[in-house]
Amino acid sequence: MTVKNRKLLFLFAIFLTLGMLLAACGGGDDSEGENADSESGSDSESNETTEASEESTDFSSAMVTDVGGVDDKSFNQSAWEGLQAWGEEHGLEEGEGFDYAQSNDDSDYQPNLNRLVREDFNMVFGIGYKLEDAISEVAGQYPDTNFAIVDSVVEGDNIASITFADHEGSFLAGVAAANKTNTDKIGFVGGTDSDLINKFESGFVAGAKTVNPDIEVEVQYAGAFDAPDDGKLIASNMYNNDIDIIYHASGATGNGVFAQAKDIKNNDAEREIWVIGVDRDQYEEGAIGDQNVTLTSMIKRVDNSVQQVSNMAMDGEFPGGEVLEFGVEDEGVGLADTNEEAYTDDIAQPVDEWKQKIIDGDVEVPQTHDELDEYLNSL
Repeated sequence: MTVKNRKLLFLFAIFLTLGMLLAACGGGDDSEGENADSESGSDSESNETTEASEESTDFSSAMVTDVGGVDDKSFNQSAWEGLQAWGEEHGLEEGEGFDYAQSNDDSDYQPNLNRLVREDFNMVFGIGYKLEDAISEVAGQYPDTNFAIVDSVVEGDNIASITFADHEGSFLAGVAAANKTNTDKIGFVGGTDSDLINKFESGFVAGAKTVNPDIEVEVQYAGAFDAPDDGKLIASNMYNNDIDIIYHASGATGNGVFAQAKDIKNNDAEREIWVIGVDRDQYEEGAIGDQNVTLTSMIKRVDNSVQQVSNMAMDGEFPGGEVLEFGVEDEGVGLADTNEEAYTDDIAQPVDEWKQKIIDGDVEVPQTHDELDEYLNSL
């Protein structure tokens, strides 16, 4: 082969190679274009999904318990169940989208609130009136965070105050107790002697004496919400004094009331003694074998209020500076009817009748000791 022919063959090979490369590049461009379109669409859909997900999950809510603890079978536990329900509603994980901080002492309130704010929770609840000062202080330092106090009123544009008509629900508990007692002697055990717990006491005494003005109501305060041993001792003295029904508004202290009632029932299965629970349905706390010492419970829908206010804040409708009250009319408070063997129709019927009278405004339930005295004088 001549040099000329070799050059021609070499040039032909180059042209052929270039053609193949161009064809491959052309095919690659088409494929890449299609893939790019596909990936672009996929990325777009993914981004939309992510954005939608972020819209529903980037809001977070948390709570600080009082010293009763998150598993107090009462107030704090109800609030935590509401926060859990809110988290489940929005597909959130505990510790990320929602969480709680346990307070073992009053001095823990402010540090716990501060920690939750630093962890970027958008909504922070203080559970119980004992957090009033801490909520006021911390909320003033963080105006861009939403706060709520449960069972008290604290002023502030970024604070919602969640309250309940405890006196109304307690009035119904008094009606139930007066219709159930065999001894005409009933008791009330409070946590701390405060304006809030006085609402429970006043309503309970008013309800019982409305049914029977001669009924005896013994009242004692344990001085704490986390003292079940004291609750047990108080209950023991009351039951030994022929009291057959005790209504407690004492948080974890009330666990001692249940323990004493169950001890007595365990030793004397025929004796009729009862406990009226508080804040949440405490039917399970009264279980002993195939019997149950929980007559009923004065339910406060703390769970619903926490869930509702969290949603309001997430939706940009946070009721900052407002006082929200949940009463019998809107099912914010009421009595549990779980124990059908004890809470029978002859109790439920008068309770429902008095509930309607409260709703209709025929009865103004007292909230303080002074109002109770005035109410009793009018009977």
